Parts: sequence; C-alpha cells; structure tokens
Amino acid sequence: MRRLPAVTGLDPDLPLLVRTAPGDVPGWDAVSAAFRAHADAGAHVLDDPVWADATVAEVVAALRADEERVVVLLADEVTLRDPSHPLLAATLVTREDCEDDEEYAAHVEFGAAFRVTPAAAHDVHANLVIANLGFEEFAAWAADAADGVLRGAP
Repeated sequence: MRRLPAVTGLDPDLPLLVRTAPGDVPGWDAVSAAFRAHADAGAHVLDDPVWADATVAEVVAALRADEERVVVLLADEVTLRDPSHPLLAATLVTREDCEDDEEYAAHVEFGAAFRVTPAAAHDVHANLVIANLGFEEFAAWAADAADGVLRGAP
C-alpha cells in the first residue's frame, strides 16, 4: 500500500470528494459539475495526480489523521464511466474507533463503502456529520437498490 499525503485542516462539515480515476476529462467534468451543483454549503474537492489510481484503503489511511471526518467520497473509474456517476462513499470509522468488535461489525454490516449519486452524496454526508443516521443505514439502502446505488434516503 502506497502512502499518500495526509489530509487535515479541511472543514469536516463539508463533504470531501477525491478523484482517484486519472484521465477521462469529460467524465470528470460531468462528475464534478454534478457534485458541485448540490453543494449548497460548499465542498472540498481533491483533484491532484497524486491520488490517481489510489485504492479505497490508501485514501482512508491518508484521511485518518482528520479525526472529525467520518466519510469520504471517491470518483473512481466506475464513477466516470457510469452515466449516473455514482460516487463511492467510504467510511473512515475503523475498529479502533468502536467500543468492541460487535459495534464495528454492525457499522460495516453492509460493507465499508457503497455507491451514491452526486445529488444524494451531500445528504448522506450531512446526516452522518450530525449523527442523524448511521453509515450502516445508508449502506443497507444502497445494498437494497437494484443497481446498488443510493439515490436518496427511502
């Protein structure tokens, strides 16, 4: 696993989108435009070649120093290729953040990442920040979707 630069100091109340898919400028332009169109309060976007082809684990490791952030959104190859541009929402909560194995297992029962449309990503982030809903709830809703993509809370 390669080591990426630590990301700290960004407002954790704003969603963070990291581009991990290099190339495909038109695809990235469409994704970033769709994401920013729903960023009423703002957002952070990391679009730097250093993140090219980074795995979810590498991105999560780079963001672990930011203790306030609970989720990161990735624009990977699937995001750029799929017409609905589903982002990959990955939890930053680890086993060490939980009281026990049972709590962590419940948190990732439906996986440590799920797909979400750019339009719904901001609601996911906002609800996670204020602890209105848990990551596992969003992941379960995505798992229930026919195509595995969360388009909003049911």
